[in-house]
Amino acid sequence: MTEACIVGWAHSPFGRLQDPDIESLIGRVACAAISDVGLEPHDMDATFLSVFNNGFSNQDFPASLVLQHVPELRFKPITRCENACASGSAAIHGARDFLLAGRGRFALVIGVEKMTSTLSKKVGDILLKASYQKEESDIPAGFAGVFGKIAEKYFQLHGDQSDALAAIAAKNHKNGVDNPYAHIRKDLGYDFCRNVSEENPYVAPPLKRTDCSLVSDGAVALIMTDEETAKAMGKAVRFKAAVQVNDFLPISKRDITQFEGAAHAWAQALRAADMKLEDLSFVETHDCFTIAELLEYEAMGITAPGQGARAILEGWTQKDGKLPTNRSGGLKAKGHPIGATGVSMHVIAAMQLTGEAGAMQLPKADVAGVFNMGGAAVANYVSILECLR
Repeated sequence: MTEACIVGWAHSPFGRLQDPDIESLIGRVACAAISDVGLEPHDMDATFLSVFNNGFSNQDFPASLVLQHVPELRFKPITRCENACASGSAAIHGARDFLLAGRGRFALVIGVEKMTSTLSKKVGDILLKASYQKEESDIPAGFAGVFGKIAEKYFQLHGDQSDALAAIAAKNHKNGVDNPYAHIRKDLGYDFCRNVSEENPYVAPPLKRTDCSLVSDGAVALIMTDEETAKAMGKAVRFKAAVQVNDFLPISKRDITQFEGAAHAWAQALRAADMKLEDLSFVETHDCFTIAELLEYEAMGITAPGQGARAILEGWTQKDGKLPTNRSGGLKAKGHPIGATGVSMHVIAAMQLTGEAGAMQLPKADVAGVFNMGGAAVANYVSILECLR
């Protein structure tokens, strides 16, 4: 069966950007991605726009904002996709479905968020809406508080994992130095990440500032087409698998120290791709908090449950380890503009697979795994990608 392929992209820097709104950010990447493929705007058959918003902007019906910069898409379908922090993957998987259904030849996917203009307290309130409000709306420190509770429970079960969490943060910040799009391009070092200080205070104990992803602005776009068309393009990255698995929203209904939805998504994706985890060259995974990356090691199967620390402390997920993880710096260093994150993860993976990752480039980049989640492992997306040769 033919598959969908990513054939071009554009990526803005992530960080505190001067763009006044998402409309401006969309303008940074939409036409640039189309141009990267050597096509014209009128060649696009549909657009999928990923944005969480939920209060970051007064404009909560954003799909047709794309027309402000690409008027040639007027009278064509444009769909806003939202699934919390996995909105970007929702848009990509939606575009894939559109193409596999034969409804068009080219799809434009845009992920965007403008967060830094919002006051910190309100940012926390907005993000906490991705939790179960009937039970979790009063958790202090916003979504950091949710993951602080997860870390606290994990520590109770498996011992203090502060060394491992600091090592994850230090790894991702060191990797972020090589990423020209990253919000923070500074190697903070293990000692800084490990110790509480005025510059690195507790946010939601046991999580410190260096355990939390960044509030960022940014936009990313990519172009997708069918496999036959992609063969004639300058570059093409093929989906070997694309899986979505949802779990209960309330933390109270599951063992939150095990990302069971993520584990199911990984198992299904590897089975669909007819691969084992060790067949992957690298992974880009959703480290909204360092405890999330630790639990994702276990969910993907690199370690047994409760032993995730081994993966980082024994160097398995370093850039020269057996499964390099978040060579981009991850959400921790690159930043986490919610709607743009999943699209960025796929673009960074595609750059690696096509040898266009610059200073981030890994010596072996044949097959990529991408894991993007919404909420605390509620909406779980896994993509397995390879270069179409």
